[in-house]
Amino acid sequence: MKSTRNLILSGLFAAVVALLAQLSIPLPFSPVPLTGQIFGVFLAGSILGAHWSAVSLFVYVILGAVGLPVFHNFQGGLHIILGPTGGYLWGFVLGGYLLGRIGERGESILNMATGMLLCLLTVYTLGVLQLSFITGLALPQALLLGVLPFIPLDLVKLAAAAVLGIQVRRRLRGAGLIPAGKS
Repeated sequence: MKSTRNLILSGLFAAVVALLAQLSIPLPFSPVPLTGQIFGVFLAGSILGAHWSAVSLFVYVILGAVGLPVFHNFQGGLHIILGPTGGYLWGFVLGGYLLGRIGERGESILNMATGMLLCLLTVYTLGVLQLSFITGLALPQALLLGVLPFIPLDLVKLAAAAVLGIQVRRRLRGAGLIPAGKS
């Protein structure tokens, strides 16, 4: 029963990230669009914990890799995973896991914000490495195109997700949908 509930919640968060991916604004100077995905990643990590957020985000990436239109602008396919933005997608899985590990230590705003910063740095790192490798950009150039324009809005998403994630987690726990300790 508990595993079924966790699988359902993981699927739900994979769907949330897929929906937020459609909030996409292309940037003319970068192959990386502005999207809402990282907000969903933050919520998954802060609410589901390490294991189940990683499951959720892995499911999201695999669904897109097999061709379902879950990535930005209703795209899907292996070419996205192997393309300039694929590293960000794999960063979601690892970043969500790391965020969940930190969030499992306590539900304070400080813990969640710290976990979300680590998550964001993970996503940026894997994203920029693949962006640089695929496009042939030097790392400083890839940072300029693949990180710098996103920092202000991502920090706003982080602040909103830290507050919202804690509230949703507490309510889900109160309703008996997630356990009190580790998720």
